[in-house]
Amino acid sequence: MNSAFAEDVIKKALQRGCDAAEVFIKNSKGISIEAKDGDVEALEASLDFGMALRVIKKRKLGFAFTTSPEYLEATMEEAVQGAEWTGMDECVDVPDYISSSGPVLIYDEKIKNVKEGDVIKDALLLEESALAFDDRIKKVRKAAVEARTESTAVMNSKGVNVAYEGTYYSANVTTLAREGDDSQMGWDFAAVRRMSDMDLVSVGRAASKRALELLGSRRISAVKAPVILSPDIAVSFLRILSASLSAEAVQKKRSFLADKVGGSVTSRLIDIIDDGTMEWGAGTMPVDDEGSPVSFNKIISKGILNGYLHNAYTAKKSGVKSTGNAVRGSFKSLPGINVTNFYIKAAEERESGVRSQKSEEKKNKDSKLIRSLSRGILILSAMGVHTANPISGDFSVGISGLWIENGEPLYPVKEAVISGNILEMFKKVEGVGEDLKFYGNIGSPSLLIGYMDISA
Repeated sequence: MNSAFAEDVIKKALQRGCDAAEVFIKNSKGISIEAKDGDVEALEASLDFGMALRVIKKRKLGFAFTTSPEYLEATMEEAVQGAEWTGMDECVDVPDYISSSGPVLIYDEKIKNVKEGDVIKDALLLEESALAFDDRIKKVRKAAVEARTESTAVMNSKGVNVAYEGTYYSANVTTLAREGDDSQMGWDFAAVRRMSDMDLVSVGRAASKRALELLGSRRISAVKAPVILSPDIAVSFLRILSASLSAEAVQKKRSFLADKVGGSVTSRLIDIIDDGTMEWGAGTMPVDDEGSPVSFNKIISKGILNGYLHNAYTAKKSGVKSTGNAVRGSFKSLPGINVTNFYIKAAEERESGVRSQKSEEKKNKDSKLIRSLSRGILILSAMGVHTANPISGDFSVGISGLWIENGEPLYPVKEAVISGNILEMFKKVEGVGEDLKFYGNIGSPSLLIGYMDISA
């Protein structure tokens, strides 16, 4: 859409008595292919366009959206009228213009120009790679590949005027392994910004390996023992932790990290980063969804909480600067707060300071943690992590994995349960692996946790 048209709408909103106005525009085009039994099971093409207008009038917020450019002025009228009926809030505003650090690497011409036939071939390759890994892999429940291109524009009455494009390519596969009467599921996922970072064969093999590792699982008696969280399980818990770092959650007293800045909240072995500037990161962008520059934030350093993630509203309310973490669920919603590229530093990164999203080069580097474990469980699957209490951090989840003795996997286990508190669990981290892996925009290496309650 012509930016001059959006600027004209902002001008008209100001003429209607608004103190500030903002236009947010999102375009996306994608194709998703799901393969099954060597053929295309499903094909979905998408083309989405939407615009949102936010206005501030006498410290009152108005908001409206549309999916058609021809209705933008009508949308402006709706937003302005809406501001008449909302409550006054001294902190509502749009951000001032601040120049960003420059262009970021998130756009790949190969993904933008990918053909339907190429995506089909990749989905079939993903399924084939999973099935070829071992004769005991009997079925691929899902093998899906998606290519997507997005363009984003943010303009406001305080000088913000930025537009950028980004690309994504993702693979998602679920496998079924069977041996005798026993069957187990395996899963893996990858999402990248450029085609050259995608290794479909590795994704398929990883899902099959996980399913095979759990064949022959047995129940165990209740025990108190150390556990190792594989990267995907650590990411699941880290995602819950990330929600509590939102300044919005903190201000609403819905965070178990409220009032803990400057205090020790995790093990000293833990460094957590939120980096919106990471080259080719899945969560990288030049500015957040209200036009503030993203940044590299050391959220937790050697266990100490340095601060929270902010958008313009929470920053103004707390008297600080926005961290560039305003994120919209879609053009239909106001900016909330979310992470960009959020991860726990791997052990070797703590020593070298190197930041990297590439983890496939670090295969089997969790073996040091396994060898250090005299007795415990390597957790490979966890069910119900999302049910953890976001305010207290308490959780109880079903797990399966490998029982370890004297540094060696002995047998797979199933139907066990671990219970505890997320903060207390991160405080008990006794080892950090070198196998940092990202699942979308959140990443973690394997983590060795001290004694935990494991029930049968």
